[in-house]
Amino acid sequence: MSLPDGVTRREFDEEDRLATRGTPVYGEPTDEGWRLWDARRSKLGAMLELGMDTGLSGGDRVLYLGAASGTTVSHVADFAGPTYAVEFASRPARDLLDAAADRDRLFPLVKDARKPETYAHVVESDLDAVVQDVATSGQARVSTLNRQFLADDGRLIAAYKARSEDVTAEPGDVFDDVLAELDEEFEILDTERLDLFHNDHLGVVATPK
Repeated sequence: MSLPDGVTRREFDEEDRLATRGTPVYGEPTDEGWRLWDARRSKLGAMLELGMDTGLSGGDRVLYLGAASGTTVSHVADFAGPTYAVEFASRPARDLLDAAADRDRLFPLVKDARKPETYAHVVESDLDAVVQDVATSGQARVSTLNRQFLADDGRLIAAYKARSEDVTAEPGDVFDDVLAELDEEFEILDTERLDLFHNDHLGVVATPK
């Protein structure tokens, strides 16, 4: 699988690893301006490492839900176009603002991804991708609520955490329920468990119906 333009592989500690070109954010190693994209700290990085076809391209316009302190979304903004980063919690949002200081294409929004009406006036429509990593219950509903921002041929690229839905249920059962709910609004293109890097997570790539 080809990587998005602006994402490459570089050798770090004698290992072939993902990298983007940009200012370091979380203490990651760098090599001649390229920064390690650590798949163990990034669900999207894990999806790329596992060979999932995310459909991401260099210059894409992206809405990122659950940006936290900016670890993954900073890599996205290194190769994408305008990148809108939604994070609700104030503490990680402060780190997100720091990550955005060196990236003129990264736009932090201290908002709740479950309430897209609060940022709909800021975010463009017909986006190329919505990337989601929101550790809350009702993750599939967050996806469907934010479907409105996607172009007809846009992609939802999401990592769903089983334990955020139900700590007692089998992850496989949780994921079946998530996919069933998504199927009402999206065509599922690819799914893969991310356990090699992140326990009890499912990566999903989908497009609006």
